[in-house]
Amino acid sequence: MSKALVIVFVKNIELGKVKTRLAKSIGNQAALEVYKELVKVAENATKNLSADKRAYFSDSIVNNEWKGYHKTIQKGKDLGERMKNAFEDGFEDGYERIVLIGTDLPEISEELINNGLKALNKTDTVFGPAQDGGYYLIGINKMCDFIFENKPWSQSNLLQETLQQLTKNRLTFTTLETLNDIDTFEDLMASEFYQSNHKLKEKIQHLND
Repeated sequence: MSKALVIVFVKNIELGKVKTRLAKSIGNQAALEVYKELVKVAENATKNLSADKRAYFSDSIVNNEWKGYHKTIQKGKDLGERMKNAFEDGFEDGYERIVLIGTDLPEISEELINNGLKALNKTDTVFGPAQDGGYYLIGINKMCDFIFENKPWSQSNLLQETLQQLTKNRLTFTTLETLNDIDTFEDLMASEFYQSNHKLKEKIQHLND
């Protein structure tokens, strides 16, 4: 078994349940098409990693997706609890460095994830900051429950508050490069991911004609 683990949180691809903020601008079907492409990006970024990989689905396991990954279901009443439970599973199974990402980041790459894993050889935690004040990647090399408890999820001060608490508790952290995830219509329009994906542009334009 590898001592490193990469966890991917995946929402089940269901109409009306993914990219809900984006859907308010472009509709549920178009938002679903965007999410399908984002999932492909995350899978391509992780599939060749030497670390072990686990896909945590939001609702139910889809057997014909994420081939080669250990598959299970997220457990917990909010994002913090779901992440905490996933990390606990990994440490209980003997992993020493664990990184978790989501599936809404068009610029995630194998190199970035590997950099996150490498950072955990030197610091207690690692974060990939998102431009909205949250984070697209979190990694830890030992359980730190407070990281996942009583946090302002989806708020602009999430990462800042988390890092302040780490400093207060004398835990070290590394931050990777800041990236932009896609939550809104403006995020989508500004992304190279969308501008360079002609098939996706055509689908969305057709759906919104």
